[in-house]
Amino acid sequence: MKKNIKILLITLTSVLMLMSVSNDKKGISFSDITLKEAKSMATDSEKLIFIDCYTDWCGPCKRMAATSFKDEEVGKVFNQKFINLKIEMEKNPEGNELARRYQVRAYPTLLVIDANGNLIKKVIGMQNVNGLLTLASTIK
Repeated sequence: MKKNIKILLITLTSVLMLMSVSNDKKGISFSDITLKEAKSMATDSEKLIFIDCYTDWCGPCKRMAATSFKDEEVGKVFNQKFINLKIEMEKNPEGNELARRYQVRAYPTLLVIDANGNLIKKVIGMQNVNGLLTLASTIK
C-alpha cells in the first residue's frame, strides 16, 4: 500500500512538473511543492535541489525573477540539473526553518542542497545570467 502511494505521488508530481515546464518554455521552472516533496523527488531523480530564498519586499529578488530566472539558457541548465524551488522566507512556514538551518540573513540567497538537506552551495546576492550559469557549472 505504501509503495503504491509513493508511486502515485511520484507520478503525480512528475506530471505537474511536466505541465509547468510546458507552460513556461523559457526560464527556470519552479515547482510549487514542499521541501519534503522536493527531497523525495531528488532522491528518486538523483538531482540536487536549487532554492531561491526571497522576500516579497526584496528589490533584487524581484529583478532576478523578472530577468535572470527567465533566461532561456538558464532555464535549460537549471531545469535539467535541479529540482527548483522558490521559498518566500517570511511568509512561508518553511522559510523560518530554512533561514535557521542554512543561516540565511540576506536576500536573495540561493541554496543548492542534496536530497538529505546537506548544503552543497550557498550564494548571497543578485545573480545575472552569467552568475547563475557559473553557479550551475561549478556543481557536479
